[in-house]
Amino acid sequence: MGTDVDVEPGTLLVAAPQLVDQNFRRTVVFVIHHRPEGTLGVVLNRPSEVAVGEVLPKWGPHATEPSALFVGGPVEQRTAICLAALRAGEDVAAVSGMVGVRGPVGLVDLDGEPDELVAKARGMRFFAGYAGWEAGQLAGEIERGDWHVVPALPDDVVGAPGTELWGRVLRRQGPPLAFLATHPGDVQVN
Repeated sequence: MGTDVDVEPGTLLVAAPQLVDQNFRRTVVFVIHHRPEGTLGVVLNRPSEVAVGEVLPKWGPHATEPSALFVGGPVEQRTAICLAALRAGEDVAAVSGMVGVRGPVGLVDLDGEPDELVAKARGMRFFAGYAGWEAGQLAGEIERGDWHVVPALPDDVVGAPGTELWGRVLRRQGPPLAFLATHPGDVQVN
C-alpha cells in the first residue's frame, strides 16, 4: 500500500518526470486539504491567457504578477480559488475573509471585499479549477512514483511561477530529488 503520510495542507506534490498526463506533466501542486476522504490542491505553474480582472473584476487589480488566472487543475474549471500569502507579522486567523492553510498562506473568500486583505497580503494568486483525489487515490499514485511530496515555501504560491518552478522546487530538495530537475521527462527522447 502506498503512503501519503507526508501529505498535509501546505505541502507540495511535485510531478515525477515520468508523469506524462497532460493535466499534470511537470506540475507543482499546492495541497489545500488532505483528509481521509480525499485531497484537494491547485497547480501552481500553469498560467492561462485570461487576466484575473476579466473573471473577477474587483480582485483583478490585486493579483500578483503575472495577473493571469492560473489553471488550478482539471476539476471544476469554472470555480475560482484564491490563495494569499500574508506579510510577516500578520496572522491568518485574525484576517477576516481568509482561512489558513499553513503558515502565512490561506484561502481567500472571493465574495468578500479585497480592501482589508490587500494591505496585509504580500501576494495573491487566483486559480480556475483544482486538482482532486478520492480516498486512497493519491496514496496509490505516490506509491507508483508519480509524485514527490516536499515542503512548500510561501514564495512557491505567490512568487514568479514561470516554467522553472518545477525544477526550482526539485533542486532545493538536494540529492537525490535535485537530480530529477534535469531529467528530460520522456526517456525515449534521451
